Amino acid sequence: MGDRSRYATIFLQILLFSLMAALLGRLFYLQVAATEKYQDAALEIQSRNVVTPATRGMILDSGGKPLALNRVGLVITADRSILDKEPDRGVAALKETAKALKMSYEEVFGKTRLCGEKVDPSLTGGARCWNGSRYQPIPVSVDASEEIALAIVEHAERYPGVNASPQGFRYYPGTEGVNGAHLLGYVGPVSENELAASTSKKYYLNEYVGKAGLEKVYDADLRGAPGVKTIVVDRKESVTSTLKETKAIPGNHLVTSIDAKLQAVVERELVAAITRARAGVVDKKGPRKADSGAAVVMDVKTGRILAIASYPNYNPNIWERGITAKQARDLFSTKTGVPALSRALQGTFAPASAFKVVSVAAAAKAGYDLNGKYDCPAEFQVGNRTFRNYESKGAGRITLEQGIAISCDTLWYEIAYNEWLKDGGLRPNKERNDYFYNAAAGFNLGKRTGIDLPSESAGRLADRQWRSQWHDRNKDFYCNYEKRAKKSQLTPYLIAIAKENCVDGGKIRAGDAVNFAIGQGDTTMTPLQMAQIYAAIANGGTMWKPTVGRAIITPTGELVREIAPEKAGTLPVSKKTMAFLKRSLRAVITSGTAQWRFAGMPIAVSGKTGTGEVYGKNPDGSNKDTTSWFASYAPSDAPRYAVVMMISQGGTGSGTSGPSIRRIYEAIFGVQGQKIVTEQAIFPSAPPSQIPRRPKVDQP
Repeated sequence: MGDRSRYATIFLQILLFSLMAALLGRLFYLQVAATEKYQDAALEIQSRNVVTPATRGMILDSGGKPLALNRVGLVITADRSILDKEPDRGVAALKETAKALKMSYEEVFGKTRLCGEKVDPSLTGGARCWNGSRYQPIPVSVDASEEIALAIVEHAERYPGVNASPQGFRYYPGTEGVNGAHLLGYVGPVSENELAASTSKKYYLNEYVGKAGLEKVYDADLRGAPGVKTIVVDRKESVTSTLKETKAIPGNHLVTSIDAKLQAVVERELVAAITRARAGVVDKKGPRKADSGAAVVMDVKTGRILAIASYPNYNPNIWERGITAKQARDLFSTKTGVPALSRALQGTFAPASAFKVVSVAAAAKAGYDLNGKYDCPAEFQVGNRTFRNYESKGAGRITLEQGIAISCDTLWYEIAYNEWLKDGGLRPNKERNDYFYNAAAGFNLGKRTGIDLPSESAGRLADRQWRSQWHDRNKDFYCNYEKRAKKSQLTPYLIAIAKENCVDGGKIRAGDAVNFAIGQGDTTMTPLQMAQIYAAIANGGTMWKPTVGRAIITPTGELVREIAPEKAGTLPVSKKTMAFLKRSLRAVITSGTAQWRFAGMPIAVSGKTGTGEVYGKNPDGSNKDTTSWFASYAPSDAPRYAVVMMISQGGTGSGTSGPSIRRIYEAIFGVQGQKIVTEQAIFPSAPPSQIPRRPKVDQP
């Protein structure tokens, strides 16, 4: 045998031994190492989980009053594993059930269909499908009367597969008159996407989880652990045995910093401001659209949210029976004002003159004398454009403090224009100072506050970087505006703007600079961001991360964890500038734009009004109205509370929001007329510091 043949034989032997070793290794892995894994996989094919949801923990206000709890009702359920075995697949039983409940058969039928099951939509009556297992009783009605429930139980032969039993479901009781829809959120069956995304904690198909608001953020604490019974079925889907069963573990309670009584007052006063604007009783300009609004009350020493409201809102209990297609459309429809949107932390608006506290910080850094005097003419010319004071009135030569008090715009136009020129104008210097943009960044504009509520908007800081990026995204549209724009947008003014944006839309122009200084233009903020800033001014410069959650406690009252305040930064202002800001904001109330709304108020309030001009038209063709802002804190000499209100298309800050801001403070401090009645105060001294260990009202 030659060397070549011998080597070939050795190679084949090695190859065969390698293949045998690999095969034996694989067999060992499959039969020994991975036995449990593949046993589970095989079992999964023939097993089904019947889930008993845990009792969800309550959401409590700062005093222990329930804002969200579980209500027990007589629930009528349908068992598909029984109904599908009937000769008519349960049609007769469901028709009898529909008759008893005074519902249409189509609606009852639709509620018992599994999500993903192919069914003609016209046969389901628009009902929401069941996102669970066919082996789990499917709720058809959650508030049946005792007579109906008893009839179904006593005449089981007429209702095969249908049962009645007391069960708990999520309920928002409206404590003290609170709505709280945007704050509390809601719960619903876990979705396929949530099931796929769950890694740290397993979800089950028919489990209910938080979908929005506090319910979503603190879901892991509130949900507890469901009870699970694993049954084994044969190929005919008949149950053959119970493999294992675990009991449900109740969820923990969430204590919030919200005071229910104050929350109700803030919600009521927000609606009052909307109504005031729509009634046209604020000024001579008549009724306003007032399409939405928001209000926030914050503890300036901790950042805790004491109340937060948005308008329009909706009934938080609509999810209880399964939301209909129409209700879902209404929640997100512009015709109804998009009630699902929380204007307090998701709505972004030009901050208007309430932004001038940022401009003060910028001017101080740029070397302007805060105690000096400045011209406040009725208008200021920038190139071929005329920028005017609101209502086109001048005030002559005034101090900067007076300028803040009466909300003079033109003095800021001049300062901002001069700084724009110093920075190089349309050809900015490399060593430019950008005092206004840097000050705004230092106030955290364009950044989320980090509140423990979902889907917060960051707002927009329209600085040089944003302007450049915006131009890159939109240049093609503006350079081809007459071809791409709608016919209604082809006005001479808009065409001229488009040409300007095509050429130098990526640069900060003089008009952009002067608008920025008074909170107009492309910079936007949420009411929550505004509250964070004014709370920081009130406490001397510390920006707190807003929080709603206060603590997690067990159903037996043991403290699981406390949610501590967290600092989010420090305002970039000196002590001298801070002192000036506080004097100026007090002057707004004592001698400025808000004086007429706070005459005789026994509590010293400081604040700033804002009236934001909005370009564009409403769906009905009318011009958009101004945004009403009022940002404040009190007491002025020892601040504890920041209160902010914003009314979209609501008119002026003082006229529309002012009275409601005052009434919120009156409720907090117990003001009646021009006297303080401590017994009537929501907070006689300060927000409660003790964490309640028991709900104040027994769970029904």
